[in-house]
Amino acid sequence: MARSEAKTALFDALASVAQALGSGRRAEIVDVLAQGERSVEELAGEISQSVANTSQHLQVLARAGLVRPRREGTRVFYRLASETVADLWAAVRDVAVRHVAEVSVLADDYLGERDGMEQLSADELEQRLARGDVVVLDVRPEREYAAGHIAGARSAPVGDLDALAAKLPRRREVVAYCRGPYCVYADDAVRLLRARGLKARRLDVGYPEWRRAGRPVATTG
Repeated sequence: MARSEAKTALFDALASVAQALGSGRRAEIVDVLAQGERSVEELAGEISQSVANTSQHLQVLARAGLVRPRREGTRVFYRLASETVADLWAAVRDVAVRHVAEVSVLADDYLGERDGMEQLSADELEQRLARGDVVVLDVRPEREYAAGHIAGARSAPVGDLDALAAKLPRRREVVAYCRGPYCVYADDAVRLLRARGLKARRLDVGYPEWRRAGRPVATTG
């Protein structure tokens, strides 16, 4: 193969990773898998697609080396191939936020009005957890909490939060977090908690960002 042809083939191969992420549904799949392993059926529900369509998207991601399958009986589960894939997705997301003006408008449409939605930095939360003067709620689905969560956080799926709110201490601030900065669960949780008279903020990142920064995490098996 001539050197110019080899160069073309090399860059085509490198670009195949970007091409695999060139679908909003596949980007959603990577975002969900950053929380932990999922079955094809679970992923289909998360991205509001049929199992057949979801399987096709997963095959594209697998061919690009971004995800890996595991079979358990008749079910197939997928996980990210490595933490580097989660880093790649975070970088793509951050570039889009910085350079694609439409992203901010669409985020506002999805997340709702954020005026007055106070956020807490990961650095500050880690310090306050060490002091024990904050209640941290993981408002993701329970399975995601079990797979991995911020050490010291309580599982409080957003659908169960209304019942839990009455049991939370009134004198301590509550911090909610979910999948990432564009996860609606934490915003909804903060609005609900404030409506119940609690002082609440959302973490400015999600569990994957917290974990990749090497901060304390835990699992429940």
